[in-house]
Amino acid sequence: MPTIEYGGSSFEVDEDGFLTRGMEEWNEKWVEFVKSQEGIDDMTDEHWKVVNILQEYYKKNGIAPMVRILSKTTGFPLKRIYELFPSGPGKGACKMAGLPKPTGCV
Repeated sequence: MPTIEYGGSSFEVDEDGFLTRGMEEWNEKWVEFVKSQEGIDDMTDEHWKVVNILQEYYKKNGIAPMVRILSKTTGFPLKRIYELFPSGPGKGACKMAGLPKPTGCV
């Protein structure tokens, strides 16, 4: 497995750059790393709301929510989620939240 070194921390990732041990390995340094990859300057309350909801949903259901559910739960239109996470809810937001790479439509 590839390893990413960032800010004094090491992260094992899969071929798509998602954490192999998921939220077990997730921390603030991981968020900083993904933020830099996404081109996000500052993590706002809106960013954290999406990340927290993704993590809560995953803990409860074992999968990432469909984008419709994510939009409804956050109260953000899909357009806003893409503004917050330019590479999208699946690649950017799920990766930042420490979730595995989604298999469906997120």
